[in-house]
Amino acid sequence: MAVLPYIGPRDLKGTIASAPALERILRREQFDAAISTGAAIATVALPMAAFHGIPSTYVESASRLRGPSLTGQILRRIPGVHLRTQNSQWADDHWRSHPSVLEDFRAETTAETPRIRRVFVALGTIEGYRFDSVIDAFLATGLANDDTVWQLGYTSRDDLPGTVHDFLQPEEFARQAREADLVITHTGVGTMVEMLTAGIFAVYAVRRASRNEHVDDHQVELADIVTEMGVGISVEGPDLTREICEQAARRRVVDTDLSPSPLWHVA
Repeated sequence: MAVLPYIGPRDLKGTIASAPALERILRREQFDAAISTGAAIATVALPMAAFHGIPSTYVESASRLRGPSLTGQILRRIPGVHLRTQNSQWADDHWRSHPSVLEDFRAETTAETPRIRRVFVALGTIEGYRFDSVIDAFLATGLANDDTVWQLGYTSRDDLPGTVHDFLQPEEFARQAREADLVITHTGVGTMVEMLTAGIFAVYAVRRASRNEHVDDHQVELADIVTEMGVGISVEGPDLTREICEQAARRRVVDTDLSPSPLWHVA
């Protein structure tokens, strides 16, 4: 398995620099399909795969409620790349509708009185963007303690109780989420899918460009989905409260359809 260096949002230089490595991979190995949900790397990888005759599909993120991302807008102009949207309201002749990865989940109230002792705070790993607002708000709830586990990404702090990690391997991340009484995370679609699949009703804090927490405000769109579906609690980072944490701890998520669904179709 080949691994490319990290490419940040709208990193034009890093995206272009990945082309030689991608070309070597495409020449060396045989592929039945190329599939991506973005972000920047898809603008190079999918056109190159299509040029090599590999059926190539871009599936826009479920967080894009109102239209395609910048990656999607670029790929819309590239011949040979098939386009899928998980939000049928803006499907058209170019963007075919595909079932959303989020649509089969619902929430239910647990019978237990919420006991919030172990909290997992996972802020994502987007390079160059801090998320101090939600940390400060959580500390103000009084729920942080020696059992709190933090995955901070690039939000380095030295004033936190509990166990602090910059990054966790996927298996350890999943274990910490499962064992927690409450999960507080950023509103990233990958994290959200993982939480829902694990049956976790999480608190999703929104990163804002105006607070220099992300490149744009697309997490607001995913927060709208969370609210509409009722499968978590979305909140602006500074607005997290103890009451919100207690509400989330009373709930869990149920998958109503466990049958697999193909992620791509090129016909």
